[in-house]
Amino acid sequence: MEQRDLSVVMPALNEQDNIEHALSDTLKGLDHFGINGEVIVINDGSTDETEKRVRSFMQRDSRIRMVCHETPRGIGASFWDGVDASCAEAVVMLPGDNENDPAEIFRYFKLLEHVDIVIPFIFNREARPWLRNLLSFVYRFIINTTFLVNFNYTNGTILYRKAVLKEISSRNSGFFFQTDILIRTVKKGYLFAEVPYRLGLRESGRSSAVSFPSFLKVVKGYVRLVRDQYFTKQEKEDGRFSRETQTAIRKGARP
Repeated sequence: MEQRDLSVVMPALNEQDNIEHALSDTLKGLDHFGINGEVIVINDGSTDETEKRVRSFMQRDSRIRMVCHETPRGIGASFWDGVDASCAEAVVMLPGDNENDPAEIFRYFKLLEHVDIVIPFIFNREARPWLRNLLSFVYRFIINTTFLVNFNYTNGTILYRKAVLKEISSRNSGFFFQTDILIRTVKKGYLFAEVPYRLGLRESGRSSAVSFPSFLKVVKGYVRLVRDQYFTKQEKEDGRFSRETQTAIRKGARP
């Protein structure tokens, strides 16, 4: 399988009205920024025509691959399946709802020449309802206070060097997975950069990010992360970084 520079993991659950636009925009973005990339669609148990429309796209562009779940497994599980299927040096998640403009994160791809994680934060918060913004503020306050960090946002289209992700043994399968990854890697000492990001609007459908089941999964993930960071001490900054990372190079750390 051809080695790529970037794998775009695209979870999709019943996104038949959005998936084609999401794929088209992503491929155009890769071309515009000259990125040798691929798109791995994770069809997370869709019951509509999502799979059919992705397969049609696959016939026209070899950069698209698909992994299918028989039943929905969650966005975190979808992301990790995409990571495992990736044949690239870097990974980013772009949901199949086409809410995110791929160009907004692709423009920062070259930052991975200096850091191992690029974290976008939304600067046009008016694109989301006030309640969603309020919940995001409260969530961010809790995370920053609990883990003594100062992130502007933790649930966006984050660019990761794959070598960093490969070191994580604890994989969260719910909406908490991005925060979980960031806390574990940044607290260990991996270098990161935060960048401004413009959010778009969904063309069709409704986000499931704010729901009672997802809330329960976030709470469970939060408790587990607190346990790992403050009680079991499974991950800590010990100067050991993957040889394939910029952190190892710039800190002159031992492998």
